[in-house]
Amino acid sequence: MPNKAYKFRLYPTPAQKILLAKTFGCVRLVYNHWLDQKISQYKEDQTTLSYTSCAKELAVLKKTEEYAFLKEVDSISLQQSLRHLDQAFQNFFNQPKKGFPRFKSKRNRKNSYSTVCVNQNILLSEGYLKLPKIGQVKVKQHREMPESYVLKSVTVSQSPSGKYHASILFEYENQVPERRPHTFLGLDFSMNGLYKDSEGNEA
Repeated sequence: MPNKAYKFRLYPTPAQKILLAKTFGCVRLVYNHWLDQKISQYKEDQTTLSYTSCAKELAVLKKTEEYAFLKEVDSISLQQSLRHLDQAFQNFFNQPKKGFPRFKSKRNRKNSYSTVCVNQNILLSEGYLKLPKIGQVKVKQHREMPESYVLKSVTVSQSPSGKYHASILFEYENQVPERRPHTFLGLDFSMNGLYKDSEGNEA
């Protein structure tokens, strides 16, 4: 089924802004950490770490005292960061012109993270967007979504000017409209002229 994304302005509370900043930072840390691991692995034996192995290592890392803070943010956003890194490597090996994956800098004033809807952990309703760990965030919803649209994922971003946005991806069924003729023509069978139409014309 086709997908369609809509971008809405977010208005988080001061407390939510702190959680969003933590999420941006954790996502960046996870991306950079395993980018470094992948580079080291490739230099060692010309192989790369798979997403599955990175995800398992992430689960172990979150249990350590040093990285326990990773449990404060949306776990799916961290997994998505690993997926984006894995995709970046695949793009590089398949199309080298795209360039080698780069480390994400703290000085980059544009932040973002992605998360996936699982068991209605994300909801858009009555002027609010429910996000995992963040809670109900006020949103400027400039249009209503049809009931047939299914929310699949969200990318939350912060612009250099400090504004927050959510790009929400929906899945919908592409219904082909029923075609109906604009006019009707009745035909009568005739052995002599093969047919005669309702207006008296013969072949």
